[in-house]
Amino acid sequence: MKIVGAILICFLQLTPDFAWAGDTVYGYPIEDSYAATILGTPQSFRPDLHGDVPVKTMVLETNREKPELFFYDQGLRYTVAFQNRKAPLIFIIAGTGGSSRSRYALALMANLYHAGFHVIALPSPTFPNFIIDASTTHLPGNLSDDAVDLYRVMEKIWDQSKGRIKVSDFCLAGYSLGGTEAAFVARLDDDRKVFDFRRVLMLNPAVSLYNSVSRIEGLLDRIPGGPRRIGAFYNGVMAKVTDFYHKGDFIAIDDDFLFAGYKAQLLNRDEAGGAIAVSFRIGSAGMIFASDVMTHGGYVVPKNRDLKNSDTLDDYFWTTLHLSFLDYFNEYFYPYFRSRRPGLTKEELLDALSLRSIESYLASSAKIGVITNEDDFILAPGELDYLRQVFGPRLKVYPCGGHLGNLEYRDNMAFLIARLRSSTW
Repeated sequence: MKIVGAILICFLQLTPDFAWAGDTVYGYPIEDSYAATILGTPQSFRPDLHGDVPVKTMVLETNREKPELFFYDQGLRYTVAFQNRKAPLIFIIAGTGGSSRSRYALALMANLYHAGFHVIALPSPTFPNFIIDASTTHLPGNLSDDAVDLYRVMEKIWDQSKGRIKVSDFCLAGYSLGGTEAAFVARLDDDRKVFDFRRVLMLNPAVSLYNSVSRIEGLLDRIPGGPRRIGAFYNGVMAKVTDFYHKGDFIAIDDDFLFAGYKAQLLNRDEAGGAIAVSFRIGSAGMIFASDVMTHGGYVVPKNRDLKNSDTLDDYFWTTLHLSFLDYFNEYFYPYFRSRRPGLTKEELLDALSLRSIESYLASSAKIGVITNEDDFILAPGELDYLRQVFGPRLKVYPCGGHLGNLEYRDNMAFLIARLRSSTW
């Protein structure tokens, strides 16, 4: 699954519907939201970083009993980059399905390290390694539960790290789902005061998890045949990119390959949107599968089936790939939490999966800020106005960039770092 996912991520960067911004005040160069999301920030528009970053992946041993299928899992993996002097420490929470070495986690780590921070990157609670080793319920998505799990992990990592580094104060940042979760972690820390975060940044957060995921899932409606043809669409794009790679006689899947694919116009905009949704489905497939195995839920894997490390997982992959978020929510997620809280309605659960459930805290907490984009398609109509209402001057909105596409743009990164350093917004 990892290999297939990596190839698809490279494929996602081949969209032709790409427009350069005109001579405007904001200099991020990609106007189309899907293209920005897929392509990110061209290298020439990123900050110039000189010198190595001492990135090191660590393991937090949890000593949990695990199914034989996960024999390779030795503990929760997190990533650090520490200064050799006293400095502020920032925790970074990855986005949906992301590890601590995900693309944007490492980008933030490099920039923040060069800005003088100690950095600890955490995997998303939806990442299989977190589900196996750190989740109390093994069923991610409930923001309050995920925050408790994240906070417990942060405490243990700090206990494991504080003998090695000197820290002046603590900050917290998260992107995408991690941005939403950062708000819930901050609220928990205000009660427990272990870190007493000085600054909390939510980068391109979802306001409502249900709304955001539904909007991503809706992109599949634009592929030929719709969501039911996701397998054919997936096979088609894989065949296309593989054929293009071999015919071009490329040495590697690198910038030259991606630029050539872009020039060849392998995808139109609807296909690009569909590919974004397929990429999301691949991540959610890993989440659903890991959760089902750990809970013995019988949702994908029969309850009486104990998978071995020699078993093929292809059928389970294709099954989970065809499961929509609505399927997961209605058939697996909601029934689980209703069994814990008899009488719980779907509306009550949906409210808990939203920033609206902690609105009063967010409106009153001066240390929390939000950075997002006008064209971030994970925000439903009215949700950007909602963020303006709740955060006021603590909200920064860029005119374009899609979902996280402009995160590495040098002006964005400079603003982000300045806000973390500043005592005011």
